Amino acid sequence: MADVGLAFSLAIDAMGGDAAPEAVLDGLELAAERHPGARFLLVGDEARVGAALARRKRAAKVCSLRHAPEVISGDLKPTVALRMRGSSMRLAIDAVASGEAAGVVSAGNTGALMALAKIVIKTMPEIDRPALAAIGPSARGDVVLLDLGANVQCDARNLVEFAIMGDAFARVALGLTMPSIGLLNVGSEELKGDDRVRAAAEILRDSHIGAQFRGFIEGHDITAGTVDVVVTDGFTGNVALKTGEGALKLMRDLLRQVFTSSIPARLGYLLARPALDRLREWMDPRRYNGAILLGLNGVVVKSHGGTDALGFAHAVDVAMDMVTHGYNDRIKDGFERLAGRNRLAPSPN
Repeated sequence: MADVGLAFSLAIDAMGGDAAPEAVLDGLELAAERHPGARFLLVGDEARVGAALARRKRAAKVCSLRHAPEVISGDLKPTVALRMRGSSMRLAIDAVASGEAAGVVSAGNTGALMALAKIVIKTMPEIDRPALAAIGPSARGDVVLLDLGANVQCDARNLVEFAIMGDAFARVALGLTMPSIGLLNVGSEELKGDDRVRAAAEILRDSHIGAQFRGFIEGHDITAGTVDVVVTDGFTGNVALKTGEGALKLMRDLLRQVFTSSIPARLGYLLARPALDRLREWMDPRRYNGAILLGLNGVVVKSHGGTDALGFAHAVDVAMDMVTHGYNDRIKDGFERLAGRNRLAPSPN
């Protein structure tokens, strides 16, 4: 663990998600096997969660249950969620803010989770704004993409910060020693884009990660795997993410139509099935479940609300990687090295 004084490795929002608490507890059954030394603070309705937890022996051995009388629904506005101090999400986040747990995982309301995390856990002093990051597939392996929607409008400083955080994230999550980094733009030429993108590129070229910076990249470079870390503002990043998810769904639907269109096509499916099974496994969205809000004084991971046990377990894996490998310490080191170059203006906040 990053801090042996912590009571729990992670706090878990047991009531967040479409299939909570069952999917959450099934995910913890898998996580308990993958992380035998971990301890989890499970926060939720004691009567409902306790009975379900008792039926899952591995999870029960590594979890302590804390009662939460309230649940933040998926359609609740963040401003209302902030006033619910007894919710499972709030109490799990409180455990991180107090130092009782190193991080939190929730499949609940995304807007509420981001708002609560930023206000309760707070942003690291070196960082102007936190960013939402996730891992996705590409032709050359996994790729990190940030920001995915936490910051719709960004300036050059924010983009540089995202690059520093994305570099540290890729080192921890992907195991890369020198991940390549690119700024998403409307073209790869140096003169393309607006002033903020060009200013961010200039700072990155002269920074301690300048050797890793590949300049501007375009949308097709994300899936091509041109770089390991794709940096952009939250508006563009969210559009790119949703477009990619839609393209994957379209591909699956078209393949299903093709292989069920005729008897010869069905026979072809039987011959191609082993390869298609490998493709399905490679593109399985559960493998990429677990977006992380980078730049906070603790680890905050958002699981997809509709995921199953395998997907939730992967979100726990992401959080455990961040805790075990001291992700926040890596961020601090990156910003100290960047500040030594005197290239990043002080935060206006």
